[in-house]
Amino acid sequence: MEFRGFEKFCEGRPIGEMAGITARICGICPISHILASAKTGDDVLTVEIPPTAEKLRRMMNLGQFTQSHALSFFHLSSPDFLLGWDSDPAARNVFGLIAKDPELARAGIRLRQFGQEVIELLGGKKIHPAWAVPGGVREPLSKDAHKHILDRLPEARATAVLALNMFKKMLDGTKEEGENFGKFRSLFIGLVSREGALWEHYDGVLRVVDSDGNILVDNLDPRRYSEIIGEVVEPYSYLKSPYYKPMGYPQGMYRVGPLARLNVCTRIGTPLADAELAEYRQRVGSGGIVTSSFMYHYARLVEIMAALERIGMLLHEPDILSTRVRSGGSINKLEGVGVSEAPRGTLFHHYHVDENGLIKKVNLIVATGNNNIAMNRTVKQIAQHYITNVKDGVIPEGLLNRVEGGIRCYDPCLSCSTHAYGQMPMQVSVLDAAGNVLAQRTRD
Repeated sequence: MEFRGFEKFCEGRPIGEMAGITARICGICPISHILASAKTGDDVLTVEIPPTAEKLRRMMNLGQFTQSHALSFFHLSSPDFLLGWDSDPAARNVFGLIAKDPELARAGIRLRQFGQEVIELLGGKKIHPAWAVPGGVREPLSKDAHKHILDRLPEARATAVLALNMFKKMLDGTKEEGENFGKFRSLFIGLVSREGALWEHYDGVLRVVDSDGNILVDNLDPRRYSEIIGEVVEPYSYLKSPYYKPMGYPQGMYRVGPLARLNVCTRIGTPLADAELAEYRQRVGSGGIVTSSFMYHYARLVEIMAALERIGMLLHEPDILSTRVRSGGSINKLEGVGVSEAPRGTLFHHYHVDENGLIKKVNLIVATGNNNIAMNRTVKQIAQHYITNVKDGVIPEGLLNRVEGGIRCYDPCLSCSTHAYGQMPMQVSVLDAAGNVLAQRTRD
């Protein structure tokens, strides 16, 4: 992966520009960075944003969850489930899905479109909207936008139900993946609500649980994240490897994202999603913690239902159309932290500024980075299970796809965060105990 340097080249920029700059870290989840950066600005200004502004920020983040999770499930992952891991790679994509099941593909495209429309109707455009700012948001929700979102909700909910039912039916046929695509013990970190430890995506407090469900950290102010999270940089990658400090590196491996959020919360707080959460935990977690990374796919679908229900609740808030959406302020602190949940996991923005609000130092722990150690562990587990015997020095293409599939469980934004060009470059080598290459296959 290539060096990008966001933490360095942000130095000297005004804090008001940070949301627009850091949004460019990712073209898939720019909203996550915009909101985390705006929250960091709120902290530096020490302002309490208007209640309507918080609700609108939440709505945009829920739109982001919907579109991003729909993209991951329908466009990137479902071809593996529906067309087969060993199917022709030229057809193992969304176009192959359209050919096999056009109604399902259309529903998935429409669901993602709904999430993008929520973002566009609030922020003015689907990608990189200059909308959330320190102190609140730039524009309120219009009556026409309110009606459009409300009218589209029933169709989106129906698609979420369709996807959930489809995945549940496939579970019996994916037991091998469930056991070998990243099933191991780890910690789980995520935000929960300040009251009742409900599923949270925008604010709240940090919670850490282990694979037995024991709570190791609870009610931790996100501003104190550095007390429990350390970072290591390995010589073979520019991607940082965060870890849970009390356990050290790499023993302090943890996971974030949909799987973690459903593990750390007590419940979601909406009726349909709570029913799905209870079934999810019973089906794939024996009523407790779910440890298989393959179940990130299932968790994403539960979160889509939660996001849609919460969007509906927000639309019925009496002040949702209020025009008071921004608070004024000045530089009152020289350090600020903003933490929120991106679709891929917990996102940390930490800025140091001078008296004029110019950035002196930046630390970013992006959601994908939190899962770095776990992603490497998943690749190793898949390789150990599926590479049992290399015949004639040939590594089947399906093995490459399974390795990729292990990474797809985490839905990482590696390409857009590192500016990778073209298709995913991959080289799989099989070595013997002496380091001799027995087989090698390259995709470029």
